[in-house]
Amino acid sequence: MKYLLGHRRLDNTLVYVHLAKGLTNFSEDCSTAVAKSIEEASKLVESGFEFVKTFDNIMLFRKRK
Repeated sequence: MKYLLGHRRLDNTLVYVHLAKGLTNFSEDCSTAVAKSIEEASKLVESGFEFVKTFDNIMLFRKRK
């Protein structure tokens, strides 16, 4: 990230990353979905869902509204 932003010092990058986190609205509404197979996961990704994590062999996805 430091090189992408063109910063010489990591401290400068951390300031911008911190500011960006503050601007992000984490209470944003999301649609959620689960997939139990690769086929289900593929369909979710094709329809715009983003993979979040796997929990007990179930893949969790989200999509911003």
